[in-house]
Amino acid sequence: MKINTDDYKVVSNESFTLKDYSSKIDPGLPEGETKERIIPELVKQLKEWHLKLFAEEKAGIMVVLQALDAAGKDEAISFVFSNLNAQGLRTMSFSKPSEEERKHDYLWRMHAGTPERGEVSLLNRSYYEEVIYRQVHEDLEEDEYPADTEPEDIWAVRYRQINDYERYLHENNMHIIKFFFNVSKDEQKERLLKRMKTEDRQWEFSFNDVKEREHWDEYQEVFQDVLSETASEHAPWYVLPADNHWYSRAVIAKVMIEKLEEINPEFPTISEDQKAELDEYIEKLENE
Repeated sequence: MKINTDDYKVVSNESFTLKDYSSKIDPGLPEGETKERIIPELVKQLKEWHLKLFAEEKAGIMVVLQALDAAGKDEAISFVFSNLNAQGLRTMSFSKPSEEERKHDYLWRMHAGTPERGEVSLLNRSYYEEVIYRQVHEDLEEDEYPADTEPEDIWAVRYRQINDYERYLHENNMHIIKFFFNVSKDEQKERLLKRMKTEDRQWEFSFNDVKEREHWDEYQEVFQDVLSETASEHAPWYVLPADNHWYSRAVIAKVMIEKLEEINPEFPTISEDQKAELDEYIEKLENE
């Protein structure tokens, strides 16, 4: 199966329309084959590249996973990223800001989610909630508005700030990949009902999931604005056909591999002096 990641990539707001990206496609391959053959092959490559990234310790990759409930973020982590070397992986999940976090700028709490050099960090939801959820629910406090900024201009200001933040990270060798799980309303309904009706999955369900669904149209409008205003060459969005959950995971793995190929990390080599010392210790251990 050939995956052209450019089919899902957004790097500019020019002519971008979310409706042009289908939530479901025909990948031309049975789901079972994608699950049993394609994804394991991609994950194997991804693990090899990730180990080099971790060993070299020169660059980091921050992965943003953004979606509505039941779109597939957690499953992507389970079936793709959890296979990577745990020492070079960190996962952060963000909920509503705490009282302490509210006292800081809105990006402050996100710093803990940025990767160290050699790491891949996963943001299961992210700073984008500050321009998605809060825009839909219009819950900004008065002291969160910058000085001399009109209320209707706040989101444009935050888009610019986020773009500046992502450029700053990129310029410091922290690469950014952003995945938007484009799930349809019907598919989300089926997945939520499955959670609710399956006893050993009811723990995954939150009543808030259904409440948020009532704002479906508002969310789609905001997603359109957010993706178009914050897509860039150095921090692209990938709009996944999330109704095809296994295929979406394959796309994620392929995107990650391509990014690592671009970074091209290598295992560190030792100097001649270190090699000579290493040989001495090898001989010492072998002669014990």
